Amino acid sequence: MNSAISLNDVTAGYEHNIVFTRLSLEIPVGRFAGIVGPTGCGKTTLLKTILGMQPIFSGDVLLHGHPLDKVRRKSIGYVPQLGSIDWAFPVTVEEVIMMGLYTGKRVLPWPSKGERERVQDLAHRLGIYEILRHHIVNTSGGQRQRAFLARALINSPELLVLDEPTSGVDIKTQHEVLHLLGDINDEGVTILLTTHDLNAVASHLPWVICFNNGVVAQGEPCDIFTNEILTRTYGGDIVIVRHEGHFLIANSRPLHVMVDQP
Repeated sequence: MNSAISLNDVTAGYEHNIVFTRLSLEIPVGRFAGIVGPTGCGKTTLLKTILGMQPIFSGDVLLHGHPLDKVRRKSIGYVPQLGSIDWAFPVTVEEVIMMGLYTGKRVLPWPSKGERERVQDLAHRLGIYEILRHHIVNTSGGQRQRAFLARALINSPELLVLDEPTSGVDIKTQHEVLHLLGDINDEGVTILLTTHDLNAVASHLPWVICFNNGVVAQGEPCDIFTNEILTRTYGGDIVIVRHEGHFLIANSRPLHVMVDQP
């Protein structure tokens, strides 16, 4: 199995807070996977560890078989949580996308004609061409998410990592973003994302990793989304209603609810 991401016995965290210990995880090339788990369980720390943004205490992290210091930065696209962005910074949507070009050494400090065409092509594909000259603060949550996705894709990465890409947007935009990510995955890009939305994962993602300071379980949603596994992941009772191949997942068990019916 060719691995896009490989963590071997990794211990990581902060000076006075170990987030996970001796974690091992393999993400094969071409996989579209989502990490789910409660707030504060280490999902963002895991992504930062994979990206080399979080120092580790022990173990090894490899991307496509290479240590992090040997990985071409342009081969990785990253979309952070939008809540961490300073929206007062005076940039346009086009300038946000172009920021993705400056990930390493460049001969010229300004974008080439070909790079500008790449920006426009991505903007067309992601449905934000008409707002390229708009200030980013004057755009909707869905448009901002697409702008940062375009920034991550500008260098045609092999691996795309997204932290809560469907947070803060309406249900329609959530589905549009996940459909778009599915199309990108179909083109051969490995995708790993975190999300709180279990129902969106059940509907759109082929592989899920239940995480709580370590991997609780992983597999296809139909196998992993069980009351027992989700209760272990979230530490509380979870209701799962199945109907004709679809899931409905809730956070508590009301009276007289049928659970895990085939």
